[in-house]
Amino acid sequence: MTPQTIVLSIGLLLLLQLTFAHTAAATPSMQDTTHYLHEEKYVTINGSEQWITIKGNPTKPAILFFHGGPGSPITPYADNVYKTWEKDFVLIQWDQRGTARTFGKVAPAELTLEYLHDHPLTLSQMTADGIAVAEYAIKQLKKDKLILAGTSWGSLLGVQVATARPDLFYAYIGHSQIVQPDNDSLLFNKVYKIAKGRDDRDALDKLKMLGRPPYERARNVGQLYRILKKYEAARSTPPPAGWFVETQEYSNEQDERNREMGDDYSFVHFIGDKPLGVSAMRTGIDLLRDNTVFKIPVYLIQGEHDILTSKETTRRYFDKLQVPAKKYVLLPNAAHGFNQSVVTAQFVIARSIKVK
Repeated sequence: MTPQTIVLSIGLLLLLQLTFAHTAAATPSMQDTTHYLHEEKYVTINGSEQWITIKGNPTKPAILFFHGGPGSPITPYADNVYKTWEKDFVLIQWDQRGTARTFGKVAPAELTLEYLHDHPLTLSQMTADGIAVAEYAIKQLKKDKLILAGTSWGSLLGVQVATARPDLFYAYIGHSQIVQPDNDSLLFNKVYKIAKGRDDRDALDKLKMLGRPPYERARNVGQLYRILKKYEAARSTPPPAGWFVETQEYSNEQDERNREMGDDYSFVHFIGDKPLGVSAMRTGIDLLRDNTVFKIPVYLIQGEHDILTSKETTRRYFDKLQVPAKKYVLLPNAAHGFNQSVVTAQFVIARSIKVK
């Protein structure tokens, strides 16, 4: 199949939105969903109890989602964002090791230096976990394979899992695809250029205080990310109101604590912190060098205004992919995060994937 690139024009984007709106309107009634799956439980994954939810129509294709972060779960918001999909798919959400309810099972009273050293987070362990979750879901649902969808950090993890075990998946959908995560200098230069062009004195002062990368502290990278997220938000369409408000089950003090502490724990392990003696998971990762051959179709969804994972980098990666089929979807009103156009594009792609 010839590789394809889709740059969503206003007309095409409207068509996709109408497609998604039709699906939402067709959401079955409670009577129709009597036999739908609604499983929420801890599952032992490689010796660790991890929180997995499975919801939707068991007769339809199954999608396994890898959330971003690491440490940023989608489960508290999944019903807000993806509920209308349950007529057409069975949806699998997973709180990864170090995330939310999974982290809550082993969370300390305080996130101490000793705990960080005694509980390292590694890409190899996370990849093994992702494979085990996919195997569990296939067995539980009695499916031949799954569709794999990863966002941001989840896209990096998704590539590792999809290339290691293509036999588990029909296709891979990457959104805000991470390619070379250890390049803070490139991000700094982009953010500085924007701040200079806008004469954003507050941002310029913060950037001057941070200095140029590389940084020894994870918190310095976090401050750089906050500035770039501000610029992304200014140029992209926000998600619908209420999408990222926790559903009732997850709106409580304990879950909030687990999410916040898990996010801190995961972020410092991903970025690394030299004074704390915490190694960076992202060091040495280069998908352009190491992960360009897939045995399954690959779809990449990219926001036009994404600074963190830029369209230039993801396009280079896409062009280098050696795959049975591939498609690149560029969304003009999106940045790094979720909005309606992103979820609509995910839905249209997932519906197009041929499954047995």
